[in-house]
Amino acid sequence: MTTPPLPADVGSMELSQKQAGPASGSPLPASSRTPTPAWAAADDSEVSASIGGLQEYYYDLCMEKSQEIKPFILQILQEVDKEIEKGSVGITLNIAGNSRSVSGERVTGEDFWILCRVLKNNSYINGLDVRYNLLSDVGAYYAAKLLQKQQNLIYLNLMFNDIGPEGGELIAKALHKNRTLKHLRMTGNKIENKGGMFFAAMLQINSSLEKLDLGDCDLEESTVHLGHMLKENQCLVELHMCKHDIKNCGMKQLCDALHLNRSLQYLDVSCNKITQDGMKCLADVLKSNTTLEVIDLSFNRMENAGANYLSDALASHNRTLKALSVVSNNIEGKGLVALSQSMKTNPTLSHIYIWGNKFDEATCVAYSDLIHTGRLKSDNTDVEPFVVDGHVYLAEVSNGLKRHYYWTPGYGEACSPSSNAGFSLAPVGQHL
Repeated sequence: MTTPPLPADVGSMELSQKQAGPASGSPLPASSRTPTPAWAAADDSEVSASIGGLQEYYYDLCMEKSQEIKPFILQILQEVDKEIEKGSVGITLNIAGNSRSVSGERVTGEDFWILCRVLKNNSYINGLDVRYNLLSDVGAYYAAKLLQKQQNLIYLNLMFNDIGPEGGELIAKALHKNRTLKHLRMTGNKIENKGGMFFAAMLQINSSLEKLDLGDCDLEESTVHLGHMLKENQCLVELHMCKHDIKNCGMKQLCDALHLNRSLQYLDVSCNKITQDGMKCLADVLKSNTTLEVIDLSFNRMENAGANYLSDALASHNRTLKALSVVSNNIEGKGLVALSQSMKTNPTLSHIYIWGNKFDEATCVAYSDLIHTGRLKSDNTDVEPFVVDGHVYLAEVSNGLKRHYYWTPGYGEACSPSSNAGFSLAPVGQHL
């Protein structure tokens, strides 16, 4: 089996040496680097697959490079060939590792090397979903090369692929010059603070990326760098910062930037350590911000005081926010009731998610009234009222901002508006 060519240094990727960020060194560990075979020099001049010939082209490339042929990839490419023959355009190539059709198979970095060559000049595919595979930094290197050469790719999902700081650096640097990609999901790849700094630097330059998920990437207190980015970047509309270890100080830095930003519509700061002081800063932002439409504050600790800050801003000032999630924030009855009261004077807020807090009877009655009067539609919240012995209670229902963000349900719609409200409320294009 021929080992795919790996770079001896960053320069071999034709990445600018003047790009912002710390010195990179070798993009891959020394143990991963091998001499480039002679045939690799002709890589850029190769002609990609002809119309309807992805399966055949993949097979021929594997044979030529002595690479193992994966039957599940052949099958998926065959389905894409059929779509192309029908005249379909804007196709997303879905090779998610957690798909039931894949049956436990995973795409490796070497497999991705071949796939990138297949896709390099293909104008029919503009989305690539390879979540939950085994690409590692080797695959990240080829993803970066693909971003440099594929001028039709607008959606790339790399979540949970064992990509580390070096791979994160390569992808971020490739996006310095890329002007087509609009949606990138790096979720679950442990790029750490080093890789995160390169993304923050890239976002001060890139003018096309609209949605970015850096959640669960082992970034800690990244708000300093991302805050600087938000002051400069005026094209990003969705940013996920789940599990960034954001505390109140970091939230203040983020909010300082949001006072100046005029593009962000969807902010996800779930699963952090934000308390009432951070919520006060966010409430101040909401009093003047006119672009934020979706905010995910799930799994923080705002408590009653934080909920009161938000409800005051929503009741008296803000008229642009459409959806708010305060799931599991240790909020008690008074805070939850205050949020429900804000919906009576705020005509714009249409979605609210409150499960995982401390319900009392006043809370149950308040949200039951909102639903029964039609002010809050049953599909736009995660609770449903029921009555037992004359008392009102709330039960959980499977609705949310991104209920199926990490997994696909076994039945029903995977992208239904009720279970993935964040996508439908802040759309920017296909696959986005």
